[in-house]
Amino acid sequence: MAPTTVLPNPRVHPRFSGITTFCRYPRLEDVTPENRPVDWAVFGVPFDAGVTYRPGARFGPRAVRDASQYVKRFHMAHGVDVCEVLSLADAGDAPVAPYSCKETLDVVWSWATQLPDPARTRLLAVGGDHSVAYANINATWERRGRPGGGLALLHFDSHLDTVDSVWNEKWGHASPFRRAIEDGLIDPKAMISVGIKGPLNSKADLDFASHHGVTIVTHERWKAEGPRVLRDFVARLSGREAYLSFDIDVVDPAFAPGTGTPCPGGLTSAEAFEAVRACAGASIVGADVVEVLPDRDPAGITALLAAHVVFEILAIDAAARSKGGAKGSPCGQSSPPAR
Repeated sequence: MAPTTVLPNPRVHPRFSGITTFCRYPRLEDVTPENRPVDWAVFGVPFDAGVTYRPGARFGPRAVRDASQYVKRFHMAHGVDVCEVLSLADAGDAPVAPYSCKETLDVVWSWATQLPDPARTRLLAVGGDHSVAYANINATWERRGRPGGGLALLHFDSHLDTVDSVWNEKWGHASPFRRAIEDGLIDPKAMISVGIKGPLNSKADLDFASHHGVTIVTHERWKAEGPRVLRDFVARLSGREAYLSFDIDVVDPAFAPGTGTPCPGGLTSAEAFEAVRACAGASIVGADVVEVLPDRDPAGITALLAAHVVFEILAIDAAARSKGGAKGSPCGQSSPPAR
């Protein structure tokens, strides 16, 4: 029998009780032998020294963990019980070096590459600012056997994050994908950036991505073409291993105000879910959800959205592994879901 995830019964153990872990998944050290190896290890990266505007995303992992207590296990759109298909665990927080972007990326990479079962366990990082994506991409590339040509990338963001440097810092949150492309971790011709919008410092900010063959889907193009543009891109990947990076600022600040570089005119929460679900069929081997800034987050709505994006990413893999999972009925449970 395939490993599954054992969760506390919410009708016996209330969601507001017990130790707070991502989505109430067990701590990695508490996963029982029969549920090993773990399919996905979710971990926090409490770091925000790479920001170019508002700091505070270092508290993002705590906020997302707390908000995720109300994330349930059955995905209606995919018709799959994520915890029945996948063995999931909270691996805690990666170590960081709060005063140094590059040192933090190095220590996160070193820590993440040493997590158990590299051939099986995939990594989902919760930030923290977007600079941490480089570390998890690097660790994922390493754990997947250093695939030649690099990984494909499904990127959701208001910004391309391919700037060379800001204030002489080459490892901040404006640059992770430029560094990943330069280092061969990502294939730019197999990279799509969805939701790009807002004014730029210069038209030249588009040059690196454009010249390297990145597919840029502005918010205006998304409005015109919708999820089809992602589904077509995923189909062209033909099963190639891909990494998914989700910056919460791709969502309009009316729905996700808790972020450091808000950009008006973005996706709604529902459209964000629709966009991630359009990645179904992609072979996602690593992911991150970043840039939640709790101090700017009234009522915790941004952290709650981020927690559900984490679940949406896991559900894509669960549906792919489950026979008929993507075609399942949303009414397939014998009893109503626990509240």
